Amino acid sequence: MSEAVLFEKNEGVATVTLNRPDRLNAVNDEIRAGLREKLDDACKDDEVKVIIITGAGRGFCAGADMDGLAATSEGKSQGDQREAEQRNYAANNVKGFDGGFSYFPTLPKPIIAAINGPAAGVGFIMALYCDIRFAKEGAVFSSAFSKRGLIAEWGVGWILPRLVGIARANDILFSSRKFYADEAEKMGLVNQTFSEEDFDKSVFEYAKELAKSVSPRSVRIMKEQIYNAQRETIEENLESSMKAMVESFDTEDFKEGVAHFIEKREANFTGK
Repeated sequence: MSEAVLFEKNEGVATVTLNRPDRLNAVNDEIRAGLREKLDDACKDDEVKVIIITGAGRGFCAGADMDGLAATSEGKSQGDQREAEQRNYAANNVKGFDGGFSYFPTLPKPIIAAINGPAAGVGFIMALYCDIRFAKEGAVFSSAFSKRGLIAEWGVGWILPRLVGIARANDILFSSRKFYADEAEKMGLVNQTFSEEDFDKSVFEYAKELAKSVSPRSVRIMKEQIYNAQRETIEENLESSMKAMVESFDTEDFKEGVAHFIEKREANFTGK
């Protein structure tokens, strides 16, 4: 079994780690296949409520493996085009995101990017498609594409302006310049930056709190609503959200949400 992607489960949180630290976790076929498999494992595990994606060593993901890019530039095959094992992958009701790493919104559980170091190229895109992003102080970001003769691939030209605005997206993509975690936080690209000493603990504590204190069903439905809303009109969104609200009234998690508030105790949500 490949060790290119690792899986660890603790207190309702699955940590999925890209594990090519000698290459700053650059993406190859093993990373692609292993990541999809481990995310699917997490989505199908009822004990897992939240998923963290991070990188081993000092980097998050430095982008595509340069050996593969070199082979492509010479018109050669990249070698073993591994596919993730054939399985019935867990999915929610988000449509239109399936491909590259853009499939993250189609997964039924929240995904947190723990950006512990460089996130460049396709690694930058991977982080953007996570639902929440935390960065370690000093982490560096770059789209890299224009400096490789490439373009805004895998829908980054769609998602990046939604996160930071068109002018900032143009700057990031046109220039391929490097920028750091503090600037990423200021522009809204990451939710929060933590010091090197506090990073791992702070990200895990946030994920653990999310895993134990909120309804998994609520989070799953809200994730669907948020991504589907990106191509809905306000009228369509009002209609779909009100329909979903009425459906929520019949769920076990709604009953538990009311009960634990009235009884002043911790919630025991089941996701049903």
